[in-house]
Amino acid sequence: MHIHILGIAGTFMGSLALIAKELGHKVTGMDSGVYPPMSTQLDEQNISYTSGYKVKDLPNADIFIIGNALSRGNECVEEILKQQYYYTSGAQWLSENVLHNKWVLAVSGTHGKTTTASMLAHILEYAGYNPSFLIGGVVEDFGVSSRLSDSNFFVIEADEYDTAFFDKRSKFIHYHPKTLVINNLEFDHADIFNSLKDIQKQFHYLIRTIPKNGLIIHPYNTKAIKEVFEQGLWSETQTLPKSQLNTSSAGSSFDVDGATVDWHLLGEHNMQNGLGAIYAAHHVGVDFDIACEALNTFKGIKRRLEIKHQTNNITLYDDFAHHPTAIKTTLSGLRTKVVDEPIIAILELRSNTMKSGFHQQSLVESVSDADQVLILRPQNIDWNIDMLFNADCLFDSVDAIVTQLTKINQGHFVVMSNGGFDDIFNRLISKL
Repeated sequence: MHIHILGIAGTFMGSLALIAKELGHKVTGMDSGVYPPMSTQLDEQNISYTSGYKVKDLPNADIFIIGNALSRGNECVEEILKQQYYYTSGAQWLSENVLHNKWVLAVSGTHGKTTTASMLAHILEYAGYNPSFLIGGVVEDFGVSSRLSDSNFFVIEADEYDTAFFDKRSKFIHYHPKTLVINNLEFDHADIFNSLKDIQKQFHYLIRTIPKNGLIIHPYNTKAIKEVFEQGLWSETQTLPKSQLNTSSAGSSFDVDGATVDWHLLGEHNMQNGLGAIYAAHHVGVDFDIACEALNTFKGIKRRLEIKHQTNNITLYDDFAHHPTAIKTTLSGLRTKVVDEPIIAILELRSNTMKSGFHQQSLVESVSDADQVLILRPQNIDWNIDMLFNADCLFDSVDAIVTQLTKINQGHFVVMSNGGFDDIFNRLISKL
C-alpha cells in the first residue's frame, strides 16, 4: 500500500512514517520547513518527501494521512477533498493498524512527555521487553524516534494537541492506553484551547478510555490533575513518591524503593520524568532495581539540553523548551551543575501560546537563572514584549544574535526553541 503523509517532517508524523515503512508500506510525504532531527531521520530511512504543498506533487497514493498542522485552504487538502481520496489522521491510522492489540503505555502532560517516554522505552529495552515505540524526538539510545517490534508493549508519547482539521479531539483519545503517565498539567496550545479547563476536559475523555485493570501514574499534590480525577475515575492510580535529588559526580542522583538512579541528567524535572518512567515500567513487571540500572545508562534525546559544540570556554546547547515552566526547569538544572559559570539563554518564542502573550509574566521569571538573555523578537504578536525585557535583550534577526554572542568569550549558551531558529547553530558554530 502506498501511504502519503502530509506534514511528514513533524515529530509525530515523521515517527509514524518509520512505522508505516516497517509494516511494509511504500511511504512518501510532503512538508514545509523541514529541519533536523526529523529530516535527517527521514533521509537515513530513505523516505522521500517534497518541500511545500503543491497539487502537482500529490502522488497516486492509496491513503493520505493528514497532519494536524494542515487546515482547510491548503492546496493539497482541498484537492484531496475534491477528488474524494481516502484520507485519515495519523493518530487514527496508528490506532487502527498498530495499537489495537497492544499493551499501550502512554506518557502525557504539558512537559516532559518526550523525555519520559524515551526513558520508559529504554527501561523496557534494558529489561528485555523489546518494546515498540513512537516518541516525539530522536532517542539517542535507539537512534530513531519510532520502532515497530513483535513485542506486546508499545510506548507512545500522548499529545493533547488536536488530531486533525476534521477531528478536533486530542490525539491521545485514539491510543486507548492500559498504562497512563500524566507528568503535569498546565495551560498550553493557546491556538486550540481557550483555558486549562478545555485541556482538562480532553484528559477526562482520555481517562474514560482507561480500562479498570489499567493504571494512571501521576505526581503528588497536583491540583489540575486532581480536578480531572474529580470528573470521573474508573482505574487504579499511582501517586509518585517524593524523592530527594542530590548532586552527584555524574550529574544528579535519587533513590527509588531501595535502588538508586545516578545519571548525567540534571534537575528535579528529570527526576520526576524518571520516576514516572520507572513506575510505568513496574506496572508491566520490571523490578525497581532493574529500572534504575537502566536509567543509569540512559543517554538522552536530541534537543534536550543537547551539547552541539564546545570550545575551551564555551558550551553550546540545543534545548526544545518552549514553555516557561520547561525553560525554568532546564535553566535551574543547568545552574545547579555549573554553579557560578555564566549562562546565556537564547530564546525563540515560536509556539502559538508564547506568541499569544498568555505566559508573558511567567516568561520573565523563567529565565531568572540566566546571566544574560537574548530573544529573537517575535513577529505578529498583540502584546508588547518591550515592556518585559530591556532593549539589549531583544534582537530583530538571528544574525544580530550571532553577532552579540561572538562578543561573549565564555559561558554556557542555551538555545531554546521548538523550531529551526533560522539555522542558528550553523551560523553560530562557524563563528565560535
